[in-house]
Amino acid sequence: MPRFSVIVPVHRVQAYLHQCLESVLTQSFTDLELIAVDDCSPDACGAVLDEFAARDPRVRVVHLPVNGGLGPARNAGTAEATGDYLIYLDGDDTLAPGALRSIADRLTATGDPEVLVYGFARADWTGRAVPDEVRAPLAHDGPAPFRLADRPELLRVLMVAWNKACRRDFVAREGLSFPAGYYEDTPWTYPVLLTARSIATLDRVCVHYRQRPGSILGTADRRHLDVFDQYDRLFAFLDRRPELDCWRPALYRRMVDHLGTVGTRPGRVPRGCRREFWRR
Repeated sequence: MPRFSVIVPVHRVQAYLHQCLESVLTQSFTDLELIAVDDCSPDACGAVLDEFAARDPRVRVVHLPVNGGLGPARNAGTAEATGDYLIYLDGDDTLAPGALRSIADRLTATGDPEVLVYGFARADWTGRAVPDEVRAPLAHDGPAPFRLADRPELLRVLMVAWNKACRRDFVAREGLSFPAGYYEDTPWTYPVLLTARSIATLDRVCVHYRQRPGSILGTADRRHLDVFDQYDRLFAFLDRRPELDCWRPALYRRMVDHLGTVGTRPGRVPRGCRREFWRR
C-alpha cells in the first residue's frame, strides 16, 4: 500500500501531459502510485500515458470508453486507488519540486489527519508562478489537527480538489464522490471540510495551477450554468446532514460570491445565456 495515490484525469492536454507526469514521478518522495485516467481523449494523451506506464511500474492507466468529464474521471481513478491518501492533480498542472516530501512530513507531524490543505501558485504562459493571495488560513499557528469549526476561515481558500490530500478511508466512510458537469469541485470539497474529523494545513506551494487559454474557466459555454446544479447538490447534502445545518449561512455567502464571479468574469457565460444566468 503506497502512501499516496496521485490521480490525474486527462483530456485534451497533450501539450502539457509530459510535464505533469514528470513532476510526479521525479519527486524526491517515491512511495506513490500514479493513476492516470484517459477520459477518452481524442489526441495522443492515451498513448503518452501508456508509454509512461511501460517504463515506470508506479503508473497505472485507466482508459475510459466514453468522455464523462473531470468528475467521473476522478471517480474512476479513486476506485483504482490503494494508497493511504488521495491526491488529485489535473493533467495540465504540475507538482512543485519537493511537494510530496513536504506533504508527507506534515502528515506525520500532525498525526495523519483526514485532510491536509496546502498552498498553490498560479502559473502563467511564461512559467512565472504567483502564490495564491489567500494564504493566512494555511498558517501553522495553533493546534493541529483541528476541525473546521476551529478554523472556519479555511472556507476562504479556493475550493478545489487539487489543493488537498484526503485519507482514502475517510473518503470511503463519507461516501464522497465527484458529480458530472462543470464546477464539480463545489459539492465535493465543501463536504470534505465539513465532515473531516481532523484537518491540518501546510503553508507551502505544492501545486502549480496553469493559467491557459482554452481551459474550462476560459471558455464561453452555457455549461457554466452547471454551477447552479452543483450548489443544489451541496445544499441537498446539508439537508441530509442536519448536524451540519449551522454551516448553511456561511456556505450561502460563499455561493453568492461564487455566482457573482462566474457571472461577471469575461468569457464564461455566453451572451445568449446571460439573462437566464441572472434570472436563476
